[in-house]
Amino acid sequence: SFLVAIFTTPVLIRYFSDSGRGQEIREDGPKSHLRKRGTPTMGGLAILAGILVAYLVVGFYGMLTGHGGFTASGLLVLGLTLGLGAVGFADDFIKLFRKRNLGLNKTAKLVSQLVLALLFGFLVLRFPNDAGLTPGSTKLSFIRDLKTFDFAVGGAVIGTIVFLIFMYFLIAAWSNAVNLTDGLDGLAAGVTAIVMGSYSLMTFWQFRYSCATNFAAGCYQVRDPLDLAVLAAAGLGACLGFLWWNAAPAKIFMGDTGSLALGGLVAGISVTSRTELLMVIIGALFVIETVSVVIQIVVFHSTGKRFFRMAPIHHHFENGGWAETAVVVRFWLLAAMAAMAGVAIFYGEWLTSTGIGVGA
Repeated sequence: SFLVAIFTTPVLIRYFSDSGRGQEIREDGPKSHLRKRGTPTMGGLAILAGILVAYLVVGFYGMLTGHGGFTASGLLVLGLTLGLGAVGFADDFIKLFRKRNLGLNKTAKLVSQLVLALLFGFLVLRFPNDAGLTPGSTKLSFIRDLKTFDFAVGGAVIGTIVFLIFMYFLIAAWSNAVNLTDGLDGLAAGVTAIVMGSYSLMTFWQFRYSCATNFAAGCYQVRDPLDLAVLAAAGLGACLGFLWWNAAPAKIFMGDTGSLALGGLVAGISVTSRTELLMVIIGALFVIETVSVVIQIVVFHSTGKRFFRMAPIHHHFENGGWAETAVVVRFWLLAAMAAMAGVAIFYGEWLTSTGIGVGA
């Protein structure tokens, strides 16, 4: 995925540069960003190409060798990623080729996210394997399903409806969170690479200690952890390959094509690996960016004053005199610390579950 992304991105740069189509810059943003006007965008196509090619190669290799292949969990997460990428592509396409600066209107975006979330939520509860495990669960999860919180507790029909509402909230939240983070050169790609690196490790650990092959204390009830590890690794490689060209000064932006797709990848993996709440810790930088916007809106509408110099919060530090590269690197450090904390919690829970960490 790294090789596909790093060699596909220059092709996109040349195409959009030669055609004279580039990113418009918001006038009310940091003045230093005005020099970026005209920079090629829609680089998310290279990220999607990297993920798709890598996943297909590994899947077909598994089928040919009899050691794996495509799974329901992997295909559903890939479908969500590509679906949201298509929504982002439509938004970027309208901006660049139809000369409408706002792209898709808010209603069209929200409806598209709603349809994809409902479809994903409905299908993720289907396709049980031989052990009866489905890709997703109606139980809320932290590191494993929480037995005390089940969306289906009120009955099958009501539970399914509540679960689908939760899926819409989750998918819309993560896709918009990554989209909000994509405001500085290399920020969203770097943070997503860190998150996907963490999930490459954790989902492979779930595969290594899966109840399907190693039924013992601390084993994981996850349907297709190895396929999820492949997707997470593909996301990591694609983000790093794109980051080669997206690091400051960026030669191309990922656009909504990339940010919405990566948000879908984050959301889908959190659901199918049964770690929705743990993702809040591992992806804390995305959460901080989103919360900063919420705080800004609430405070402004309540008092008429701005809580931050500008939201999302990365612009607050830029307007405070920080260089763009300083903000990005420091935010990468924060994202790395959050990811390490999440992985440590994940591993610590496994130690406790197996009894290894008891009395240590």
